[in-house]
Amino acid sequence: MSPESTNGRRPSGDKGAETAPQPPPGRPVLEVSGLTVRFGGVLAVDDVSFDLQPGEILGVIGPNGAGKTTVFDAISGFVPSRGRVTLDGHDISGYSPEKRSRARLGRSFQDARLFPSLTVGEALAVALERHMRAHDAVSTAIGAPWVRRAEKKVAARVDELVELMGLGAFRDKFVSELSTGSRRIVDLAAILAHEPLVLLLDEPSSGIAQRETEALGPLLQHIRQQTGASLLVIEHDMPLITSISDEILALETGAVLTRGKPDEVLSDPRLVAAYLGTDQAVLERSGMRTDQKPVRAAAKRPPVGKKKAAAKKPAAAKKAVSQKAVTVKKVAKTTAKKAAASKTMPSRPIKATRKRTS
Repeated sequence: MSPESTNGRRPSGDKGAETAPQPPPGRPVLEVSGLTVRFGGVLAVDDVSFDLQPGEILGVIGPNGAGKTTVFDAISGFVPSRGRVTLDGHDISGYSPEKRSRARLGRSFQDARLFPSLTVGEALAVALERHMRAHDAVSTAIGAPWVRRAEKKVAARVDELVELMGLGAFRDKFVSELSTGSRRIVDLAAILAHEPLVLLLDEPSSGIAQRETEALGPLLQHIRQQTGASLLVIEHDMPLITSISDEILALETGAVLTRGKPDEVLSDPRLVAAYLGTDQAVLERSGMRTDQKPVRAAAKRPPVGKKKAAAKKPAAAKKAVSQKAVTVKKVAKTTAKKAAASKTMPSRPIKATRKRTS
C-alpha cells in the first residue's frame, strides 16, 4: 500500500523531487465572481468579486460585521451562496466542502480544533490519512511490507511538515499541553498536509501572545515561499496584515469597498470612516486632537474665604492646645518613671503587725 494524493502525486522531501504543479503564469488561481449570501432577509455578502494570483498574499480587512468570515464560508462551501468560485480554472461552485478540500482549497478557522490527546506528530499523521489508500485490516494487523512502507512514507512527510513549521521542540508533546499560538501552528501544518493551492486563514493571530504574533508574519511568508501556495488572510492586526500582504481587500457591509496596495487602502477616507465613523465627536473621543495643547493641571489652593477664616483663629485657642500637649507629655513621662522604679525595687516579705490595745 502506498500513499496517494487525489492527483496521483505526493511531494517528497528530497531536493530533486518533483514540485507541486502550479497554475500557468497570468491565470488567477482563485476567481470569485458575484458572490452573494443571504440569511433570510439579511444580505450578508453583496456581489463580491475578486481574484487571487499564484503565490500572492491578499489581506482582507473590514470592521466587525463586514462579512469577511461569511465570504470565506461561501468560498469553502459551508453556506449556500450565489455566484461563481473558480479554483485553478475549475468551477467549484457546486462542490461540497469536502470536495473543495480535495480540489486543494485549504481553510483554517478562528479556533484550532485538534485532538487534544494526540501528540503533535500523531496529529499531523492523522491529517495525512486521506492520502493513503485503505486496504484490508488483516494486512495492517500482520504488518505487511506494503503497510510498513506506507507508514515510513507518512513518517517522512510528518518530518517535512515539522521542519517546515519549526515544530521540532513540540513533536512529542500532547496538543493539550501547547499554548494557543503553538496549537495554531500545528493546525496550519495539518492544513498544509493537504497540499493546498489556496490557503484561507481566518484571523490567525486571534488570541495569541504578542511575541507569537510578531513571529507569525515571517512564518506565513516562509510558507508561501516554500509551498508556492496563495494566501487569503483575514486579520484585524494592521501591522501584521500590512507587513505580509501584496494587496489588501477592504469590505464594508458585505460589499467590496476598495482594493490596492496596503498604504493606499489604509489611507482611503472611506475605510477610515467605515472603522471610526464620520462624526467628528466620535473621532476625538478616544484622544486629544492634534491642534490641541496639553493643559497642565494647576496646583490646588485653598479658597480665599477659608484662608482668611484660618488667619482669624484666636491666639488663646492655639495656646490651650499647646499647653494640653505639654501636660500629656509630662503625665506619660511620670508613668514611665514609676514603671521603671517598680521593676528595680527588691521585694520584701510582709511582716504581720500586732494590734495594740489600750
